[in-house]
Amino acid sequence: MTPHVSHADPPTVEPVYMEMRQGLGRPVVMTCRVLRAHPSRVLRFEWLLSNRLLHAGAFDAQRDETEYTIRNLNRDGWGEYTCNVINEAGAGKCTFQVTGKAYPPEFYYDTYSPLWQNRPRVYGFKLQWTQMNPNAVDRIVAYRLGIRQMGLQRWWEQEIPVDGAINKGELMTHNLTELIKPESYEVRLTPITRFGEGDSTIRIVTYSAPINPHLREFHCSFEEEAICMFTQDKNDDFDWTRHSAATRDTKYTPNTGPSGDRSGSKQGFYMYIETSRPRKEDEKARLVSPFFNVAPKNPYVITNPPAYCFGFFYHMYGKHIGTLNALLKQKGQTTSEAPAWSLNGNQGERWKQAKVSIHPTSSFQVVLEGIRGKGIEGDIAIDDVTLEEGECRDPPPNLSSKSPSTSSHIWLLCITLVMTLLEAAYVSINTVLTSPSGQPAVWCQNNESRRISGGVDKVDGRAERSSGSEMREGAKWRRGRGGRNRQRVEKGPISEA
Repeated sequence: MTPHVSHADPPTVEPVYMEMRQGLGRPVVMTCRVLRAHPSRVLRFEWLLSNRLLHAGAFDAQRDETEYTIRNLNRDGWGEYTCNVINEAGAGKCTFQVTGKAYPPEFYYDTYSPLWQNRPRVYGFKLQWTQMNPNAVDRIVAYRLGIRQMGLQRWWEQEIPVDGAINKGELMTHNLTELIKPESYEVRLTPITRFGEGDSTIRIVTYSAPINPHLREFHCSFEEEAICMFTQDKNDDFDWTRHSAATRDTKYTPNTGPSGDRSGSKQGFYMYIETSRPRKEDEKARLVSPFFNVAPKNPYVITNPPAYCFGFFYHMYGKHIGTLNALLKQKGQTTSEAPAWSLNGNQGERWKQAKVSIHPTSSFQVVLEGIRGKGIEGDIAIDDVTLEEGECRDPPPNLSSKSPSTSSHIWLLCITLVMTLLEAAYVSINTVLTSPSGQPAVWCQNNESRRISGGVDKVDGRAERSSGSEMREGAKWRRGRGGRNRQRVEKGPISEA
């Protein structure tokens, strides 16, 4: 008969390792559980912090676990805690890492149109992230941002301050600027609490040609040679010129063009078309904006086309001013460019503002087209071009567009009708109302002044003709009987007095 051999096994415990993140002033409870041990009746335990004994004792026969509680965590309480569960065969060990270190941030990769470019050699990137378990530890007071160009060793660092508590799932944003095109960058983001630095997260930012500049920030005053990524149309007749009054040629054409930029500065720059020879009438210069992407409120659902307000300042001074057009050019559409705004002729020696709402349905560009007039005194200038999301608010008055207003049509129709009726009445009077001698009759009302249109007034249904002493010479009326001046009447375009 084989004798029974008794053997002992060291305790098996859990957890073998656990990280516990907690803020200062909060309780921490650590539990070490025995899964199996032989013999179990001789189990004892000891709790240590960095090899310093905190608590020891024997296992209760009715329990298979032991706990250690930190009632109020302070800075001295951070560190590695171990619980040794011991029998005659050896020891099992539970390890707890108690820390105030913040969890890592999580980069958000679905940012809508994150990359923009307002200058040809640099680009910007909208960096977004959420914070994992932001309330598990003390409040995050800042993030340390590190960035380095791929292939290089040196990191550039800065701190991004955080105001107030961060909510779970809250999306945070920081714009990276001055990134060199077309380089890629490694970006490292580290949360900071009272404990110190938390866990870092790293991502790569890669350059790709942007669909649009950053709309919310798009404003071009043409102060830099890159002119905000505007380009000259290769199929036009001549180019727009970037110019400053301080550097203007002394041989410039007088009586046309601005004497400074839109702000009045002679050092500031603007764009203009030079209409001196060899330019000819109706030749065009076209300045094309960069592409802008249609940005719906919900990127996944486009219900109605979004609205944008395109604005700029213009200067159209000179007796030979031609036409300035703003055209909408949409990507992927075979139709021609849609006119958005137009103005022609001399508008006076000052800058004026134009604003027009546009409703593109796809990525788009705006074209500013200057057309030369009949002579050299026709320089057209533009400055301070803007594009903003939403309909235009408070558009400037007295803007001319491609389509005259309905009220203008009605006014012109009324004037034409009145002139026609008056002319018919005049012919009728000449034919019917004559004296026995065959001379035209004279009907007059003393001491009454009226505006004469076409030489005839209507008074109480009677036709009244001017006095025989009142003669028309060319387009002018001479002084007539009763000492009153008659109005001048000319043929040609009708305008409101």
